[in-house]
Amino acid sequence: MGSDGRRATGREYCDTAGVDCDKSGSGGSRRDRDGGSGRATGSGGRRATLSVEQGARDEQVKQMLRVISREVCELDISDCYWLNSPTVEILSSCRKLVKLNMAGCSVTSLRLSRILTNLHFLRSLSIDINAGFDSGQLSSECRTTLGHLRELKQTLFVPSYGVVPCCTSLEKLLLYFEVLDRTREGMVMSGQLMVGESNVPHYQNLRLFYARLAPGYINEEVVRLYLAVLSDRTPENLRSFLISVPGSLTESRATKNLFEFMVKNVTLEAFQLPKSWLNGSSLLQHMKFSCPSYLSFSRCMISGEQLTQALLNGGKDCKSLVGLNLRGCTLCLISNIPFKKPEDDIDCSVLDRLISACLNLVHLNLSSAHHHSSDTSGIHLCNVLSQLKKLRSLSLPVCAIADNKRTGKNLHQPTGQSAPSTSASTFSKKVRIGAQTFPKAPEEQESLQLQSAFWKLLKGIPALEYLELIGSNFYSVMPRNDPAIRNTYPPCKRSHAVSDADVAAIGQLYFLQSLTLAQLPGIHTGSCLVSIGRSCQQLQTLSLANFGMMGKVMFMSSLCEMLTHCKYLKDLRLEQPYFPANDKFFTALSHCSSLQRLCIISRNGNFQADAVMSFIHKCQELIMCHLFTGETLMACKSLQNDIIKRSFPFLALHSYQV
Repeated sequence: MGSDGRRATGREYCDTAGVDCDKSGSGGSRRDRDGGSGRATGSGGRRATLSVEQGARDEQVKQMLRVISREVCELDISDCYWLNSPTVEILSSCRKLVKLNMAGCSVTSLRLSRILTNLHFLRSLSIDINAGFDSGQLSSECRTTLGHLRELKQTLFVPSYGVVPCCTSLEKLLLYFEVLDRTREGMVMSGQLMVGESNVPHYQNLRLFYARLAPGYINEEVVRLYLAVLSDRTPENLRSFLISVPGSLTESRATKNLFEFMVKNVTLEAFQLPKSWLNGSSLLQHMKFSCPSYLSFSRCMISGEQLTQALLNGGKDCKSLVGLNLRGCTLCLISNIPFKKPEDDIDCSVLDRLISACLNLVHLNLSSAHHHSSDTSGIHLCNVLSQLKKLRSLSLPVCAIADNKRTGKNLHQPTGQSAPSTSASTFSKKVRIGAQTFPKAPEEQESLQLQSAFWKLLKGIPALEYLELIGSNFYSVMPRNDPAIRNTYPPCKRSHAVSDADVAAIGQLYFLQSLTLAQLPGIHTGSCLVSIGRSCQQLQTLSLANFGMMGKVMFMSSLCEMLTHCKYLKDLRLEQPYFPANDKFFTALSHCSSLQRLCIISRNGNFQADAVMSFIHKCQELIMCHLFTGETLMACKSLQNDIIKRSFPFLALHSYQV
């Protein structure tokens, strides 16, 4: 949530290009898994995936690998960090492997050398580069295997080229920079490459270059080293160039040379650059696109006129475009008129022209901006988006779904004040503005559905799998791929009009797999969660942040009832200032038998230690439990010690006082 690398961004493009980018958000990596403990999945045993069940111990994994070693062609053991080195080394017996994913596994350079020596057919590899890695320890046979790779996904935890210099035939390179600015001991890290890395990468066959940076200046220094080589040896076959950076990245002379070459010699299909490289630059006007499939202008100050000109000028064909990221582009749907503000009403003609030319969009991100539909035009943003019948992931600001005709009378009335009764002669209870509940009568519900543009939009795209509704002014206190911001901003006024009844429209999405709801001040009882839990049976990822009013959690009962229906939920992230992680909550959460990751961020919240312990015992697939609460430091340490004593080797538990 709140990161460029999570939903309608580079991940979706890489997925459509046949590259398995991780589905990362602010809660950490989101690598999906299939199959049971120590079992092969896929046809004919040619593809195998290790699950994260606690039954997948080393001996069982060894036995599985011995059984499938002669036939398996694709193997995924990502995030199986508990496996010891001798177990991982047995991978060398799987000599028919074409694709191997070891991301999240601890593998030394010597061990990697022994694993890859006999894998002559390997063409795709995913690995982590940790402290102590030395490419000089790789054998000549290992280097030969690396030289045949077509695709490499490499996560860097130290400044290094990793195995990239050995991969002379790469066509797809995906880099994830996760280097910390300081070591665990508090020492300042250096952006210089590790000793023995004088060799430079080979990019001559590269078609896709993707880099995602975590916050930190060391990551910025290291990515510049990669780009410097790319500027000297820019491949003419480069078709996809994507760099996802939190905040700004200073442009160097090497990158300027790179772009000058690309403007003259390269025609791109996928494109994403840091906002600081595009704002005020003429680069976008001169860049050549041919049948683009993914474009990102995240956080760029680009007007609606500039956007449509960049995409449609000269009769460009945008039917091939499947991913468009306009996150944080506050003026992208506003006409190029002086003195316009980001909060002004959008120009629906700009949006309509854009959508009409890109009807095959699968991933669209319009979050982190105020996209307010005009009261006078009679056209709602959701009505325009309803043309996109192929959408699979959608990210919208909360204020964009507000129906002004239905709730406009209440927009200027402070939340929490009472509205007068419709009949002066009765003693009926006053209605609290901003505390709407789901319509109880069927005729009320039917009337709402006929009026709501958001209901109509979701009804027209029932196959939607990823949905985000995020407040325009929302910033996570613990972002994953964005710089931390200490200041908090009040919700957009229009977002107060979005109630439980509106959010309940999500219950129409029977194939929904991932849902994020952040900064919805108009939510009161959370009755919409119950509707979503009952209908969206395939939901695997749920993230709630600043859901409802900022004080006491009023939706706890609805959330607990929702969780009893979420049998396939794998990831749950809650960011609420006053969240009580009590026995009631953990009892309900125990019904989520597939849960793998839990993250609770609550500055003024608390937890019940015995409830946490009971929950961990029941959820056998849990591998991550992060609790950032207002509990005392002693209570946090006591809980961690209890977990360690009970010996859960697969569980990464962290309990911190915020």
